Amino acid sequence: MATLLRGDVRVILQPAGPRQYTGAYCPQGVPMAEVRRGPFDGKTDIVARPDGNGELPKHMTFGRGAVVYEYDGRDEQGRAVYRYSPLLSPSHRAVIDGVAEVYAEHALKNTGGKQ
Repeated sequence: MATLLRGDVRVILQPAGPRQYTGAYCPQGVPMAEVRRGPFDGKTDIVARPDGNGELPKHMTFGRGAVVYEYDGRDEQGRAVYRYSPLLSPSHRAVIDGVAEVYAEHALKNTGGKQ
């Protein structure tokens, strides 16, 4: 659990909402639920520090900038909600291409190898 300093705000990372996933790369055969899913969804051991004006950062990046989460307000517990942003995450296309391969292999297996 992250240590809170005065002014710090607890954070929860969540899957993308419509604002984050609309227009995101999604190959045929891949459900939108996969596009919405971020690699760090559900993490709660993160804190954000407001700037001098009390504003929280608009984005949080992970994996050396490969994964981006976007600020989306507060939840009922007062935590800052950051949602996965496939449009801003440089790693999104490669990850979803891998997911598409798994779905295609599964579909091929279920049809007995017939295309």
